[in-house]
Amino acid sequence: MSSTTGKFHHITVLMGGWSSERDVSLRSGAACAGALEHLGYRVTPIDVNRDIADRLAVLKPDACFNALHGKWGEDGCIQGVLETLEIPYTHSGVLASALAMDKARAKVIFKAAGVPVADGIVASREEAARGHLMPPPYVIKPVSEGSSVGVYLVREDQEHPPQELTRPDWTYGDLLVERYIGGRELTCAVMGDRALDIIEILPADGLNFYDYEAKYAKGGSRHILPAQISPDIYKFIQKLAVDAHNALGCRGVSRADFRFDDRPAGTGELVCLEVNTQPGMTATSLVPELAAHAGLTFGELVRWIVEDASCSR
Repeated sequence: MSSTTGKFHHITVLMGGWSSERDVSLRSGAACAGALEHLGYRVTPIDVNRDIADRLAVLKPDACFNALHGKWGEDGCIQGVLETLEIPYTHSGVLASALAMDKARAKVIFKAAGVPVADGIVASREEAARGHLMPPPYVIKPVSEGSSVGVYLVREDQEHPPQELTRPDWTYGDLLVERYIGGRELTCAVMGDRALDIIEILPADGLNFYDYEAKYAKGGSRHILPAQISPDIYKFIQKLAVDAHNALGCRGVSRADFRFDDRPAGTGELVCLEVNTQPGMTATSLVPELAAHAGLTFGELVRWIVEDASCSR
């Protein structure tokens, strides 16, 4: 075990929770807690429940490493609790987290900041299931979910939208119906005020797109790092990732996802799909891979994130 010389000593790692991304969060949290322990921090992992404020008030940690994903952990809610308790925390603050989690509002901000986005409309699931709200192909995604939960790709040959939207157990709320952009799936992480490199993501054979399985199943996708695109486009995407990060007011580490249609008969379009303020930190996650490419070990990345913690983010 090495010894940390950082400003924080006792770290609580917040993970799990009760969102649709609970399992991924538990894996992210376990990886980060292990790295922090190895670095010499005193670590208390917490599987977050609705009594989290009471538990933190008793523990009185120096800082919280937020490894929660999805609603309540990534949308400004837990950030508000931590601000109230005056406990420094990692990643983005209340407003940036809430804006980034709401894909429709984030797109308005991106557009105003000069970051290109795909055309889209917000609709209820009943409206989206009743008939095509735009000519296929298009993508249907929950306005406020992550990890491609509840996402459907509607292809040109589909006569009607996916009828899974009519399920009585649907819990994902309103939907963003967005024009599908063909071509490459690209992602770029921002660490502090600088962009890291860019990964192209290729879903495994048999998977329609970079869905939940492609993101988290072993062998679900293949990553090309650095992405094989022209230097000018590469630098432009890095600039857009920083611009999107700053436009939302993000802090710490974020990850911006893009589509780039450079196919021979493509449109040449480049759009930003979303910014993730709580990127995954699992064995198959993209940010640790990008950090490693920049020369940072997983431990060094986790140490940087935790030592960046603060209130009023």
